[in-house]
Amino acid sequence: MEEETELIEEEEELYELHYSDLMLVSEQLSQSRQIGEIMKALGPTGPGLLSITGVPNPTTSLRRHLLSLARNLALLSPDHRLRILKEHNLGSDVPLKNPDRSVSSFAMQLRYEQGLESVQSKPSHSVDTLLSSEQEHLDVGTTEEIHDIEFKNLGNTFRKLGFCMMDLGLRIARICDKAIGGQELEQSLLESCAAKGRLIHYHSALDNLVLSEAGESKATTKRQANGRRDDKNSTRNRQGQSKGVVNLDSNGSEVGSSGIHSNLWQQWHYDYGIFTVLTSPLFLSSQATEPNDPFSLSCNEECPSPSGHTYLQIFNPYKNNVCMVKASPESFIIQVGESADIISKGKLRSTLHCVSRPSKLGSLSRETFVVFLQPAWNKTFSISDYPMKQFMSCHEETNHSEQDHNKLTQEIGKIIPPLSSRLKDGMTFAEFSRETTKQYYGGSGLQSNR
Repeated sequence: MEEETELIEEEEELYELHYSDLMLVSEQLSQSRQIGEIMKALGPTGPGLLSITGVPNPTTSLRRHLLSLARNLALLSPDHRLRILKEHNLGSDVPLKNPDRSVSSFAMQLRYEQGLESVQSKPSHSVDTLLSSEQEHLDVGTTEEIHDIEFKNLGNTFRKLGFCMMDLGLRIARICDKAIGGQELEQSLLESCAAKGRLIHYHSALDNLVLSEAGESKATTKRQANGRRDDKNSTRNRQGQSKGVVNLDSNGSEVGSSGIHSNLWQQWHYDYGIFTVLTSPLFLSSQATEPNDPFSLSCNEECPSPSGHTYLQIFNPYKNNVCMVKASPESFIIQVGESADIISKGKLRSTLHCVSRPSKLGSLSRETFVVFLQPAWNKTFSISDYPMKQFMSCHEETNHSEQDHNKLTQEIGKIIPPLSSRLKDGMTFAEFSRETTKQYYGGSGLQSNR
């Protein structure tokens, strides 16, 4: 781990695009200097990311409200959580009954026609107004549990924030189209008709102890007191001995990890859509109410990032290094996916990334909301003008570099299937996404046993 620590001391401070400039450039498309800076950040020699700052309400209020719900939703009992999710048309792409999971993810399809027009035409509405429309559809009686009241606006907040973030992504696509020529990126997004929103809670170590204890308590309700104590002790021992981390892949499935990749919340991968729009993360510090008993009821409070970073890490093959991403609080991050890389003929660079887990901070959890913008499933890819160099994997590139001794670089390359093995000329986005998922996480995939 010492070698890894040395590598990630570098940080990537993202190019910041103010919301007012985003609106100006995307609507008038006359700011050539600004367009150049955007393409520099998202292009082949940049990090493949930028951040948008100064986004006005209701978006920032929606972000804070939604992220504050993630941990409590993750720690509900399975039956109670299932009922809440059904009420708000949410699903999950990880097995939420697994108490050893390191992430809890809640997902919803977001259709463009349902909200983008209202987002763009009514930016001044308060968050209270935006959240009120769902309340009349819910029957929250006085005997309902407190959590039902807490989550009464969950679905509406999810959709509204998702629509705002979709609008940010569409505007960036429009700007990139202006720089590249044509309208293929923006049109590809609109033709898909929908994006995927995902609210993610990255568990603290205490969260997993609480989940395991809750599972043990339910299973041993009828046992005698001594039996429960033995079960509690055995649960603690199992948790103390467990060093493996279960990670969330880009398609929402859980993947194990080992060795040099073990201290990750989310394993190394490329997103395979066009753009991924992320909120800057919210960090919560969890504490047991009884200091000598980590299984006692826990409380949590918002705290700043302990390092000042987002804990999103990126790998830059041109610099052959790993950097921790730094972004302003309450900003929104735009990240390039492989489909944008392909459609732009390499003028945009997809970002190889993971989410690292802070060492020695077992009480820290991370909350974020992500919107995946992708082309229509029947979108056909042409690779006739795509630069062949970018078909190589990270591993193939570093074999010929001067830093061939860099262990982390080599290890990352070994678990990333090269684009050349996943993309063929004339392939549809549906075929590309299936092949990508298979080669990462299928039975013989490069990350199937990690």
